[in-house]
Amino acid sequence: MELQTYTKQQLALRNGQDKPQIWVAFKGIIYDVSESRLWKNGKHYEHWAGQDLTEELADAPHTEGVFEKFEKVGTLKV
Repeated sequence: MELQTYTKQQLALRNGQDKPQIWVAFKGIIYDVSESRLWKNGKHYEHWAGQDLTEELADAPHTEGVFEKFEKVGTLKV
């Protein structure tokens, strides 16, 4: 199944505040992190949902493998 493409503006609405979905992007893929207790209310430590976290992962204590447990919901339009 082909993933739908979303713009950065559409992703920004999935921040746990404007819409109930909590999504983040990483390396062009958008993940649904709504079920994660660590993303409650769209905030995860100093990071906010609804944005591309590719650059920020370098500062994280975990690897990109953390995204494998989340559903891929789309791709980010460049």
